[in-house]
Amino acid sequence: MMKMSSKIIIPIAVIVSVLVTSGIMFAVFEQNVEIQVVTETSEPEIIYVDKIASEYFEGTNEIKKISSQQELRNILEASSSFRGGFDDRVLRNTLADESDWVGGFQTAAVPMPESMPTDGASKVQAGGTDYSTTNIQVANVDEPDYLKNDSKYVYIVSQNTLSIIDAYPAEEAKLILKIALDIESQYIQNMFLNEDRLVIFYNGQSDEEIIPLFDFVPRRSYSSVTHALIVDVSDKENPTILKDYSIDGHFRDARMIGDYAYFVTNSNVDHQYPRLPVIMEDSVRIMTPEAFYFDNVEQFSNFNTLTAIDIFGDTINSETFLMGYTGSFYVSEDNFYLTYQQNTPFGFYENSSRDRFFDVIVPLLPNDIQDEIKSIQNDSSLSSSVQWTKISELMQDAYNEMDKSEKEKLFEKIKDALNEYDRKIQEDTRKTIIHKISIDDDKIEYVAKGTVPGRLLNQFSMDESGDRFRVATTAEIYTQYEGTIRSNAVYVLNEQLEIVGELEEIAPDESIFSTRFIGDRLYMVTFQQIDPFFVIDLSSDTPKILGELKIPGFSNYLHPYDEEHVIGVGRDTKEIENGRVQQLGIKIALFNVADVSNPKVLDDIVIGDSSTQSEALYNHKAFFFDKSRDVLSIPISADIESLEITTSSKMFAPEYNRWSGFYVFDLNKSDGISTKGTITHSDSDSRYYGMNNARTFYIDDVLYTASQGFLKMNSFEELDEINSIQLEKTGKFIEYFEAEEASILVEPVSEPEVSP
Repeated sequence: MMKMSSKIIIPIAVIVSVLVTSGIMFAVFEQNVEIQVVTETSEPEIIYVDKIASEYFEGTNEIKKISSQQELRNILEASSSFRGGFDDRVLRNTLADESDWVGGFQTAAVPMPESMPTDGASKVQAGGTDYSTTNIQVANVDEPDYLKNDSKYVYIVSQNTLSIIDAYPAEEAKLILKIALDIESQYIQNMFLNEDRLVIFYNGQSDEEIIPLFDFVPRRSYSSVTHALIVDVSDKENPTILKDYSIDGHFRDARMIGDYAYFVTNSNVDHQYPRLPVIMEDSVRIMTPEAFYFDNVEQFSNFNTLTAIDIFGDTINSETFLMGYTGSFYVSEDNFYLTYQQNTPFGFYENSSRDRFFDVIVPLLPNDIQDEIKSIQNDSSLSSSVQWTKISELMQDAYNEMDKSEKEKLFEKIKDALNEYDRKIQEDTRKTIIHKISIDDDKIEYVAKGTVPGRLLNQFSMDESGDRFRVATTAEIYTQYEGTIRSNAVYVLNEQLEIVGELEEIAPDESIFSTRFIGDRLYMVTFQQIDPFFVIDLSSDTPKILGELKIPGFSNYLHPYDEEHVIGVGRDTKEIENGRVQQLGIKIALFNVADVSNPKVLDDIVIGDSSTQSEALYNHKAFFFDKSRDVLSIPISADIESLEITTSSKMFAPEYNRWSGFYVFDLNKSDGISTKGTITHSDSDSRYYGMNNARTFYIDDVLYTASQGFLKMNSFEELDEINSIQLEKTGKFIEYFEAEEASILVEPVSEPEVSP
């Protein structure tokens, strides 16, 4: 763990001026003053100073440990004073003190008293020799999903149930077991598979009693809790829950590296009843994570807790950070990156447009008018409303005495000054915060904090390469007289997340729609009217554009094919009247980037029309590509008339004329893209399931496609159906009973409906 400084850098409040103009708020800062207060007391001292916008957010950026519950209250109390909000000192006597924390702050991983069994009554049979798993971003860093498989078995979580399917060989595939977690009904979507271990995440609620402000009767308080279940599935018919960890906060995301699962939970700060997140096992508190905050004046709105658990052992470790609400995550084998949009500090938007007027507009008026305005402003005998009446009358009289050209020239000068001012303020405030945390088995250590202008699109906007971290952002600002100004940029950061290289002003007036870092290159798609596809060199700390291609449409997701080709999935478009753009069907494109200065579309194909939808547009886990067979599969849902599918497939469409299933393509750099066939998941009883949570994988020579309603098995070559298992809404009676030696409920399963 890092060494903590004995000095305390006190949070600094700032005198802020704000303008609300056309729904947009601005702030002004004048002086650049850095205040550091060294104190031994537990009460923070609040010092009001003027600072420029960037320093207002940054402070010293030092990370500080929260050493006690009382210090947490003091930090939040100091923060609340920035907004004139609730003073929680009145609650100090009603809140638990540090003695309520079992073991206080743990500084190392916590071993559990008993070891988990690592073997069981295994009933594993031989599976296939080759199989695919979840489509992930970083090699060796698994991502959670609702479906996981190995070479023989498929595990699916849906609502509050877990289904286990013996999927290989496909001809004999059958549903072995369906178990229901005894929890409040919800839609579980996140799970890891590691040998005979499942890690299942779901959200629950804590159940505590508190005394509301100025009341005397304890009342129930419910807050979000994330459960992480470790389940032994070595005996497929009798799975056993080995661990049930619960961590305060809502589940945000997770990764699995080796035998460790890392996951982030997010809990809102309760300023009335503040307490740090705790970790429990089977409702028994086992640790309170070490907690940290940062020396800046951002809103302390959330605890973000990163927890590491050993899937095959007893070790658990966790640290929590008082910061903003996290957005996208990037995880390498060594580091966990948490990001979020910079939060404006408490008090940032509280005052009026007064200072903007006096600091920007007044200095541009004629000198005699400036002097009279200052005289009115300094007349304390006048109320603010009377002052403004006199000032506005003064300005109106001055304008009336000007000729038209003089007045227009003055107004243009003021508009230019306001645009520059407003743009600078927004550039200083609209940034992305990046926190870097190193991970190594159970070891978690905070490394650095960085800031880049703009916002991230998603996890694919980030990449780690050696000791460099690269990000692509879109910056959007709004000024009263210029409207929305949009641009894109790429930044290179060092190990301490300091910007060491940048490429800005990429595709002005466009937004990033997809990015993919592959080695020393970044492939980027922006869109507004057309689809610029950029090839950007990242071999040094000075990014540069190597080539650009402009075509109709856009790609929402980019996937590597090989070093010279990239696959894009998005939408086709066409330009219509008044310069507007109409979105059309789902578009798959194969880009040839062998000549980086002249990228080309090798081939493309369009599915359906604007009614066509695909989860692959926004969820990379729904995208499947196997280069060894040059087969691509994506889920599709569309109006029947828009699709070119066989008559037999249309027969299985529901009565309301909507088809759902998978489009399968042959895709290679020699022959381009061609439709291999379709796999229908709409059933003959006119039940329409939609195509959310749709996945494709393979075991040996069988292509498996899963949707909410079905798991289907088709041959790779001709897509002939081998088998089909209905997963939901079978219309059969379900009887639940308690499973032996397990905290789960088991549903006896009737013989599944199988299509030969």
